[in-house]
Amino acid sequence: MLFALICNDKPGHLQVRLGARPDHVAFLNDLNAKGTLKFAGPFLDADAKPNGSLVVIEAADQAAAKALADADPYAKAGLFASVDIRPWNWVFNNPANG
Repeated sequence: MLFALICNDKPGHLQVRLGARPDHVAFLNDLNAKGTLKFAGPFLDADAKPNGSLVVIEAADQAAAKALADADPYAKAGLFASVDIRPWNWVFNNPANG
């Protein structure tokens, strides 16, 4: 099952994001190697600075998706004001649908 992790940064926490980014990228690369990560990227503010994240993962259930979200170095660094974890159905342009 796919889950969208919709993460909103705390205001004024750009330096927290930048400091945790190498560990975050390593975490996502590991998820990608395991086939768990489907895609990810930052949301941008009006000045094109990152202010949140969209991460789509495959997980067995909501609890497993939350465990992965909690393990993200960004989450551990206290970057996020909120994380919404929602089941998601990839319909259009899904490479798995050939």
